[in-house]
Amino acid sequence: MLCATSRLLAARAATALAFQPRGRGRELHFPGHPETPLGDFLAGRLARPSVLAGRRAILRRGRMPPAVGGGLAGSELRPRRGRCGSQAARAVGPDVATEATARSPKRPAPSSRRFEAPGRWALLALVTLMSFATRFHRLDQPPHICWDETHFGKMGSYYINRTFFFDVHPPLGKMLIGLAGYLSGYDGTFLFQKPGDKYEHHSYLGMRGFCAFLGALLIPFAYLTVLELSQSLPAALLTAALLTFDTGCLTLSQYILLDPILMFFIMAAMLSMVKYNSCANRPFSAPWWLWLSLTGVNLAGALGVKFVGLFIILQVGWNTLSDLWHLFGDLSLSMVTVGKHLTARILCLIVLPLALYTAAYAVHFMVLNKSGPGDGFFSSAFQARLSGNNLHNASIPEHLAYGSVITVKSARMAVGYLHSHGHLYPEGIGARQQQVTTYLHKDYNNLWIIKKHNTDSDPLDPSLPVEFVRHGDVIRLEHKETSRNLHSHYHEAPLTRKHYQVTGYGINGTGDSNDFWRIEVVNRKFGNRIKVLRSRIRLIHLVTGCVLGSSGKVLPKWGWEQLEVTCTPYLKETLNSIWNVEDHINPKLPNISLEVLQPSFPEIMLEAHMVMIRGNNGLKPKDNEFTSKPWHWPINYQVVWWLNLLSIALYVLSGSIFAVAMQRGARLPAEVEGLSQVLLQGGGQLLLGWMIHYFPFFLMGRILYFHHYFPAMLFSSMLTGLLWDTLLRLCAWSLASFSLAGHVHALGILSLLLGIAYSFYLFHPLAYGMVGPLAQDPRSPMAGLRWLESWDF
Repeated sequence: MLCATSRLLAARAATALAFQPRGRGRELHFPGHPETPLGDFLAGRLARPSVLAGRRAILRRGRMPPAVGGGLAGSELRPRRGRCGSQAARAVGPDVATEATARSPKRPAPSSRRFEAPGRWALLALVTLMSFATRFHRLDQPPHICWDETHFGKMGSYYINRTFFFDVHPPLGKMLIGLAGYLSGYDGTFLFQKPGDKYEHHSYLGMRGFCAFLGALLIPFAYLTVLELSQSLPAALLTAALLTFDTGCLTLSQYILLDPILMFFIMAAMLSMVKYNSCANRPFSAPWWLWLSLTGVNLAGALGVKFVGLFIILQVGWNTLSDLWHLFGDLSLSMVTVGKHLTARILCLIVLPLALYTAAYAVHFMVLNKSGPGDGFFSSAFQARLSGNNLHNASIPEHLAYGSVITVKSARMAVGYLHSHGHLYPEGIGARQQQVTTYLHKDYNNLWIIKKHNTDSDPLDPSLPVEFVRHGDVIRLEHKETSRNLHSHYHEAPLTRKHYQVTGYGINGTGDSNDFWRIEVVNRKFGNRIKVLRSRIRLIHLVTGCVLGSSGKVLPKWGWEQLEVTCTPYLKETLNSIWNVEDHINPKLPNISLEVLQPSFPEIMLEAHMVMIRGNNGLKPKDNEFTSKPWHWPINYQVVWWLNLLSIALYVLSGSIFAVAMQRGARLPAEVEGLSQVLLQGGGQLLLGWMIHYFPFFLMGRILYFHHYFPAMLFSSMLTGLLWDTLLRLCAWSLASFSLAGHVHALGILSLLLGIAYSFYLFHPLAYGMVGPLAQDPRSPMAGLRWLESWDF
């Protein structure tokens, strides 16, 4: 039984080898038409059905679809051998071998091979030239800040000035922008205050040019990826046109933004993955190691720019697991070889990316060593390492004492300091008393005086001895700027139901018993002193028994969009209700150095990620802010996107038909079976990329914009190129009996290319700038292009 099975597998392998595509440097052939060069196919010279009858007969015997291009996993191209492998090899009889040899593709003439490779390179050069020409055209316009250049240009300046800042994204993209500015002569002195500010004499083209350069490389990367998956020049050319003439992709590439950098690494990772898949029949060769290593490098780059780089990591991870599973099932490979494959992927796709990702943070923290606007997002110990911060090389009293002026900081990342100001809660929001919030930045309104609850004597009186605050003491916190006490009562909190409101109450420190709080040190015993910075404390309201905390919710404009402070009756120990004392001023106490508190690099990196994750979750839409929902993205703006949306629907339909037919054992003609392999293997890889980069946004609660869709749009554009090339080839094959049928494919591809170019001709002012009246004005040249009322030019 085993030997019979092996003989069948060997026969299938021999059949597959008879129809595998030509190697590099030879004429490219249409899948299913090995005798027909691509040039003849585009010219309509298809092999007649009678010529193909013998090959279809061989396929029916072995039921093995022809191998097509780099879209198939390498393990599927190798015959598998079991215990009877040698007998199975001998079982491939002379009749089958002779017939396979007779029907194998004929070698093209030497002159054909000699001219094909330069033609391929010339076409790639043309695609690259068009990409760079469209991205660098009018790059200096407009000569003022546009959109998010305010943020990322400013962050590039921070790197040049070595000033620490906070952002919700990893640092690599901003570091590269800062490096590009530095190398191009930008001195980091432009303020980047708001959109519309003119750059004047400041050198900004280096940073824009760097982003445009990476954005221009997206097109040749996509071209090569589709060419590798489909082995079809028309499919690759159609993909390149879709991305070259997309005004949205073009616009994102022309400004100082993270998006072109992110998409560059995503596309580079995809291309590298497809390339190392194509080397699967030569494992551990130099090209195989090169592309596998480059995949890991680009994964680190994608994640180092934005956290959505995780999506391409998921795709590469799925591809890797699938590949390893096939290798594990290949009985011709020893377990030692399988172990080598596993080790190579761990080293190149896990260890190498993690090392590079960590190295980017090491450079980030080394360069940004000066205090800046991002200090307040981080812990006191983190701030102590920043030059210019009031905690850097500072010395303060070690133990908390009555009369000290202090700041109280939440242990929860990106919540900030306990804060109050001279504004009252509005009518209908609890008691109309002074607001208490948390604030992320250092401010005089963060200062509080710690006093005893039952006396008004001045603890700083030189005649009185120093009295330390101990675990379990009942205290009163008086706001230094307004002289109101930290207060709570049974009124409901502004935003969080079943929590109590926290206010500032009293006059010149005189209030009532609702101002009393018991201070407790987490995991400490009664009587112990409270250490500045290191002691983690809770403040328990004496009357209601609730615990002071911050919900992390952003207050409306009446609360200056600061974070809500509540008193929660639920006594669980969470970071929301844990605080530490940071600043500590008391002239009666000796000081100690804070150098011993500086954290290690792993602690710094962990804290940075906690703050970034919390910052991302806190990005909520504001009133009247222009945002979008994920379902808006494919349908709203560009004609190219409509074609992509249609193509996804057509792919799901046609792919499902082919998959069901093959699963049911339908006898498909050789040509159709070859094209179905391209559609399911290569197209499936691209559809997976689109889904991974699109659907997760439906689960996100953070604010979203149209630029979040562009990584998914790259994959849908590649899928569109591959799909329409395949469908047009199927049409040409099905109409092979008609005299002009051979021109269907060429005419279809040409029509799509012209339509895409014409779309760009109509809408290119959206990318390069419009002239005349505003688009809403009937006299505007853009007025007739507002095909939908929802479009906003």
